[in-house]
Amino acid sequence: QVQLVESGGGLVQPGGSLRLSCAASGIIFSINTMAWYRQAPGKQRELVAYISSRSSTNYADSVQGRFTISRDNAKNTVYLQMNSLKPEDTAVYYCKASYSDYWGQGTQVTVSS
Repeated sequence: QVQLVESGGGLVQPGGSLRLSCAASGIIFSINTMAWYRQAPGKQRELVAYISSRSSTNYADSVQGRFTISRDNAKNTVYLQMNSLKPEDTAVYYCKASYSDYWGQGTQVTVSS
């Protein structure tokens, strides 16, 4: 049974930082490309960043230079370090494994003063 459990969200002021974590189980984590998506109210879910099984990375233009995705295969966990946060980063953030259709419950990130 696949499980993806996101954590680390919260309320932060503009310019602040958060680190999201996604703990995976029920998959062979090391062979999966892992991705972070987000969905803001009234908007479609969008890809934020992904990291391949060989740790190559790719970012949406909107977060390039501010966000960093990383993975720890020993812990079956993928991370998203988010710096210089903006109000437009407010969304529910989800992680996704490439070899699974499963979506976790997500973690809320709110950027507001």
